[in-house]
Amino acid sequence: MVIAETLIAAVIALAVLITVLRSVRIVGQARARNVERFGRYRKTLEPGMNFIIPFVDRVKPLIDLREQVVSFTGQSVITEDNLVVQIDTVLFFQVTDPKAADYEIVDYIQAIEQLTATMLRSVIGSMDLEQTLTSRDKINTLLRGVLDDASGKWGIRVTRVEIKAIDPPKSVKDAMEKQMRAEREKRAAILNAEGMRQSQILTAEGDKQSAILRAEGDKQSAILRAEGQATAISEVFQAIHDNDPDPKLLAYQYLQTLPQLAAGEGNTFWVIPSEVTAALQSVTKAFTGAVGPGGTGDSDGPVGASASADAGPVDSGGQDAGTAAVGPGESAQKLPQVPRPKPVEAIDQASAIATGPAVIPAQANGAAADGRSAD
Repeated sequence: MVIAETLIAAVIALAVLITVLRSVRIVGQARARNVERFGRYRKTLEPGMNFIIPFVDRVKPLIDLREQVVSFTGQSVITEDNLVVQIDTVLFFQVTDPKAADYEIVDYIQAIEQLTATMLRSVIGSMDLEQTLTSRDKINTLLRGVLDDASGKWGIRVTRVEIKAIDPPKSVKDAMEKQMRAEREKRAAILNAEGMRQSQILTAEGDKQSAILRAEGDKQSAILRAEGQATAISEVFQAIHDNDPDPKLLAYQYLQTLPQLAAGEGNTFWVIPSEVTAALQSVTKAFTGAVGPGGTGDSDGPVGASASADAGPVDSGGQDAGTAAVGPGESAQKLPQVPRPKPVEAIDQASAIATGPAVIPAQANGAAADGRSAD
C-alpha cells in the first residue's frame, strides 16, 4: 500500500513538473512565436518569459525579426535591345509582422525571390544594355519600391536591393572590349597629336624668335658696318682734301688698281672707265714729255714731266728727280715721291691704255701689257 501511494505521488509530481515546463516559453530577443489554441491563432509570444496553457495551446516555429540578406544568382533577363544578360541581386528585408509572415504567405523567402525576378525583368526590359550597365542606382530604387509595396501585406519590409553583377553574353563582352580598346587608342592618338601640335607650335615660336633676333643682330651689324665704312670714307676723303694730292699721284693710283680689276679667275675682259683713260693720258704725258697745243707742256692738268726725269735721281740741269720740267716763264712744281715702275714698261702701259680701246683683254696676274710698245 505504501509503495502504491509512493508511485502515485511520484506520477503526480512528474505530471505537475511536465505541465509547468510546458506552460512556460522563453523567447529570445528579436524573435517571435505565434500561438494557436485549438488550431486558431491566439497570440504572438514576445521576447522574454511567456505562459501558455499546456496541451491546449500550440506554439509555432520561431520567426526571426532581424534584417536578413538573401542573394539571388543567375537570373536571366532580356534587355530592350534583345540581349540576354545574367543578373545577380542581393535583397535586404525584415519581418515586421510575425502573424502576417506566418499566415499570409507559405514561404516568404521564395516569394521574395520570385517577385524580385519578375520585377527585375520588368525594369530591365525597358532599358537597353548600355543603360542597364550604367543605371544601377535607378534599377535599385525601382526594385526596392516595387518589392516593398508587394511584400507589405506579408508583414515584410524590403529595405534595400542591390545589383551585384550584370554579365552580358561573351560576344557582347568581346565587342565591348574592342570598343573600349578603340576608344583608348583614339584618346591616345588625340593626345599624341595634341602633343606634337604643341611641340611644333613651340618650335615655330622659337624659330620665329630666333629669326627675329638674328635679323635684329644682322640689322645692327649692317648699321654699325655702314657707319664704320662711312666714317672711314669720310676720314679718307678729308685726309685727301687736306693733303691736296697731285693729279699724277691719283693717275698712278689708277694704274695700281688696274690689276685688281682683272684678278678674278673667270675674267676674260675688263672695262676701263673713261675717267681712268683721261687720268692715264696725264701720266703718259708726264713720262713721255708730251706738250699741249700751246707748246707750254700743259694739257688739262698738271705740267708735263720732262723725259729726263726718268733717267735718274738728278737730271743734267741739277734738278731733283721729283721736279718736273716746265716751260719758260713757269715755276718748277714738285712731284710726289712715289715708287716708280720701270720707265719703259710704265710708258708702254700708259700709252697702250691711253691710246688703246676702252675694253682690253685681261693678262695673267692682272698685267695690262707684256712690256712691248703699243706702237
